[in-house]
Amino acid sequence: MPAPTLRNAAGSSLAQRFLPLILLLFIGSGCAALIYEIVWYQMLQLVIGLTTISLGLLLGSFMGGMCLGSIAISRLVTRGRHPLRVYACLELGIGLIGILELWLMPAVGAFYSDHAGGHDYWNIIARGVVAAVCLVPPTLLMGATLPAVARWVEMTPQGVSWLGFFYGGNIAGAVFGCLLTGFYLLRVLDMATATYVAAAINFAVALLAWALSTDNAVVAPTETRATANEAAADSETRPCSIYLSIGLSGLTALGAEVIWTRLLSLLLGGTVYTFSIILAVFLFGLGIGSSAGSFATRTKISPRTALGVCQLLLIAGIAWTSFNISHSLPYWPIDPALIGDVHNGAWYVFQLDIAVALWTILPAAILWGASFPLALAAVAKPGQDPGRLVGGVYAANTVGAIFGSLFFSLVAVPWWGTQTSQRILIGFAAVSTFAALAPMLFQRGQAGNNRNLQREPALGVAVFLAITLLAAPLLGWTVSPGFWGAVAYGRMVATYQGTLVPQITPERDVPQHDGTSNVYCVYTGEGLNGTVAVTVSTAGVRSFHSAGKVQASNDPHDMRLQRMLGHLSALSVKEPKSVLVVACGAGVTAGTFLTNPSVQKITICDIEPLVPKYVTPMFTKENYGITDNVVNQNPRVIHTPTGDKTVEVVYDDGRHFIRTTKEKFDVITSDPIDPWVKGCAALNTIEYYTMCRDHLNPGGVMSLWIPFYESNTETAKSVLATFFQVYPKGILWSNDYTGDGYDAVLFGQPEGTKIDVDEWQARLNSPAFATVKQSLDEAGFPVLADLLGTYAGRASDLQEWMKGAEINEDRNLRLQYLAGLSNNTYQGPSILRGILNHYKYPDDLFTGSAGLRQSVRQAIELPRRIQTAATTSTSTLIVASP
Repeated sequence: MPAPTLRNAAGSSLAQRFLPLILLLFIGSGCAALIYEIVWYQMLQLVIGLTTISLGLLLGSFMGGMCLGSIAISRLVTRGRHPLRVYACLELGIGLIGILELWLMPAVGAFYSDHAGGHDYWNIIARGVVAAVCLVPPTLLMGATLPAVARWVEMTPQGVSWLGFFYGGNIAGAVFGCLLTGFYLLRVLDMATATYVAAAINFAVALLAWALSTDNAVVAPTETRATANEAAADSETRPCSIYLSIGLSGLTALGAEVIWTRLLSLLLGGTVYTFSIILAVFLFGLGIGSSAGSFATRTKISPRTALGVCQLLLIAGIAWTSFNISHSLPYWPIDPALIGDVHNGAWYVFQLDIAVALWTILPAAILWGASFPLALAAVAKPGQDPGRLVGGVYAANTVGAIFGSLFFSLVAVPWWGTQTSQRILIGFAAVSTFAALAPMLFQRGQAGNNRNLQREPALGVAVFLAITLLAAPLLGWTVSPGFWGAVAYGRMVATYQGTLVPQITPERDVPQHDGTSNVYCVYTGEGLNGTVAVTVSTAGVRSFHSAGKVQASNDPHDMRLQRMLGHLSALSVKEPKSVLVVACGAGVTAGTFLTNPSVQKITICDIEPLVPKYVTPMFTKENYGITDNVVNQNPRVIHTPTGDKTVEVVYDDGRHFIRTTKEKFDVITSDPIDPWVKGCAALNTIEYYTMCRDHLNPGGVMSLWIPFYESNTETAKSVLATFFQVYPKGILWSNDYTGDGYDAVLFGQPEGTKIDVDEWQARLNSPAFATVKQSLDEAGFPVLADLLGTYAGRASDLQEWMKGAEINEDRNLRLQYLAGLSNNTYQGPSILRGILNHYKYPDDLFTGSAGLRQSVRQAIELPRRIQTAATTSTSTLIVASP
């Protein structure tokens, strides 16, 4: 006999009255869960790395814990326990563990740093262990909350409907938590404060749940287990096809989120705000769909049929999103720069981004959300344990989601690209449709459960399946690889539409210097961690694109910066032997060190394997073949006019490499992508700069690229103030553009810097440094004074300008929130003017003969720089004596 349904002492009508309050509890629970998820991912990525593999391990641990919790709760807690009290204990436990994680994660991180090393499979296993130790305990409790409360409802259509509403309420809370965290808690406060807010919500939810339970005593069931015969009979009629369908629904949902987040982040800009908006809209759609599906379960519509129709419509929904990303959004006539500099301009851009995300991904998200309550209703039977019902369906959906996220992020996209991956999504949606509907092709007669009765064909189901067979290949064929301009120029693609050649062109077919300004794409690649492109213009400019913008090029101004970054660093160390280059890009900075006669080993660390393998060799002339013929990550020897050099390429993010390597270096240069890109702030924190300082040999130097374009004063102050806290004797070298601020090099030596101009000049005049001198000459520095004339200021002189700057630390990653608000602004000139207003000639920095020192001073104090510092607006340059 089946176990009796739980009822409160006053009757089920009173229990129904409290269901809206329980819905409110789930809203709070979902809000807290998303706060934790965002905070924990940020904290743990600082430990195990920012690569897609690390993110996959984090996501797998998080969702795996929730899956295990949903299954375990109904087996470990008997039905005699009050559901609301069980729920209260779970929420209390989540809050306590959430606070504990603030101490646990740094401790685990320190242990990992001390014992981890290398980049082989064992290190990946170690990262997985760290993720599991930190995430599985709290997520076990999170996954158990919905199955625990499920025992409060009866297995009726109305009761199952409420389970769907609880799920939808949880998602609604998650939407709020996502936006609250991304746009306020972490933008204004820090990760610790966000954690305390989430824990406070958990405690409030636990208190309210316990209070509700005191007025609703539960009568313990007389039997909590089915007999062996009943269990056997149940197994014979168990609707495995529903579990398969909802599992595939979870697979396609998370797979699509992985793919579409990657593509939309190119079009909208990969800021923390973009990721928050995409996630919030996706969850918003799930919440709407869950509510709609819950209402549908109260009608006479067959839940199985409705589930199958949802999966069928998902084929069209996936194709809709693919079409918009590839054929519509890149052509919207939008120029974010038009509103970037206006007051609160970033918030207007966010409104536009929300509209884009809603238009693009909401239809499919609604269908995925509706599938869960429909699957619950399809497998529900009277007398069934609601906890086991919800736990089983939730686990199937979560297992599918785990597989989908890992498969598409680690296998499908890197191997086959987003076009094929979206076609695979459509194929899985078709299989899910068949799993839900195919068992209905032959329905039993009216005589009940007699298995020997002849089954009758279901014409309507056959029609749906026929539509599926036609729609899946037809709509899958419409999925295109998209316009390469979106990869190259991202959110600014509309402003380049008149110059971009629509097809990818072999480099041999690109016309050179023909008087036009057309741009041709000669390479695109979708890698494990990002999408990259290389373009060539008819003016002869070759550019490397990542994160939807130009990251490096052979344009004279970019070449000037890349040479500065390498030569200033190498010349500042008397005999540098070992160099670490974080972020390979076009390889120009790394290649610069090949010209230095004393350098023996160059280690290049890049997060995306496609860059050193395919992108950098396209700039061989500019980088002296630094990564030509790279084979995996094996060191190789390059024969140069200045001697043999060992070059090693490591595929990892720079922070994780620095954290786990035992090597020390004479020079560390860091040239990552823009600080507004999500994750890059981790390469600009006090803790990262300190790790780099600790990995320098005595007399070593760290140098860093900083953009002034697509930035504002607050962002620039944050970068400089953070760097100068670790390198209080640091220097700023400016790469001006026609006298205005463009980008710069931050430079620091722990012991301080002294530049003997005579000694530098003697080196440059020696035959051993002939290639160095030639390299500088090609970059626009024919004499030493031109190179040192880029001096813009020192930490000691900029204290007043940096006053009030927000320091970027691991606990707040403030820079990515500041920079994300300024990536559509162009305030480079005013940033440089503000810095030069505090200019003082550094008498104690340059030593040597009076003549050389005077030529350096004249180069620094060019009339254009004095004028730039003296005015607050762009004006005609006035020639003045130095």
